[in-house]
Amino acid sequence: MSADTMRAVVQDGFGGPEVLRVQRVPRPVPLPTEVLVRVHAAGINPVDWKTREGHGMAHVLGEPPFTVGWDVSGVVEEAGFGVTTLKAGDEVYGMPWFPRAASAYAEYVTAPARQFARKPASIDHVHAAAVPLAALTAWQAVVDTAHVRAGQRVLVTAAAGGVGHFAVQFARHLGAHVIATASAARHPWLKELGADETIDYTATRFEDATADVDVVIDLVGDAHDGTSTRSLKVLRPGGLLIPVPAGVSEELARAAGAAGVRATPFLVEPDGAALTEIAGLIDAGHVTVEVETAYPLERAGEAHARGEAGRTRGKLVLTTVTG
Repeated sequence: MSADTMRAVVQDGFGGPEVLRVQRVPRPVPLPTEVLVRVHAAGINPVDWKTREGHGMAHVLGEPPFTVGWDVSGVVEEAGFGVTTLKAGDEVYGMPWFPRAASAYAEYVTAPARQFARKPASIDHVHAAAVPLAALTAWQAVVDTAHVRAGQRVLVTAAAGGVGHFAVQFARHLGAHVIATASAARHPWLKELGADETIDYTATRFEDATADVDVVIDLVGDAHDGTSTRSLKVLRPGGLLIPVPAGVSEELARAAGAAGVRATPFLVEPDGAALTEIAGLIDAGHVTVEVETAYPLERAGEAHARGEAGRTRGKLVLTTVTG
């Protein structure tokens, strides 16, 4: 095969998992301040399949054909002019370009060097690829937006998912009292991650089981049983709701104001510096990364179908190379 081309998962139209097909496409070339990364693994996130369907970040990417995916772990193949932080051979991970196209479901990506960080040394590429988007979402919500501190009460909904299992760990690391919603089967694992209380959402409405919460990291949204609006009931006066999936609607903003609490819109951003801090926590053993299944690139459609079915523990990942 030509060195100027690579394998990538391409969709020519919006639709179900069947629209994802591996094709050979031109290999990208790094511009000044960019690096070319040989992708070893690419993480899968809900925004990927939402975008594939024509929702999510489809309004940013435009009409197909395009390649979805933002999570990357791999090795720097080439550093463009002006790059001083990374060099060829460095193992890196990142969430480049979000919400613009990163085209991570491919053998190579290019992006600004400072949108990457050195991969945690203690984990392989499969687990590193599961980190960036989910962990940055949790970090920027818990640390940068909520400014969670010791002694606060933090509720995390959908705590067993990709973002959720990081949010639990970050909040606990900061000394918060963490309350996690998940199915009962996930409770022992969430307790191991640091959850102080667990609520089985299939049997109990969380607003009937907890109260006086300082921060709610809502990873479900109002589209599913009004979870964001219900979260307002558990917040103490002045408390903060961060509804990650759908942001803050006018109705939710009015309800929050009437309840005497705050609700803030949120969208994750690339942040190589934060990924460096997160890598340090992983290598120190303070944060663990859960991968349910790794699929080869050619089974991207199957991986999406699994993710859309829900109840995933941690993350799903695509691999482009073996070993």
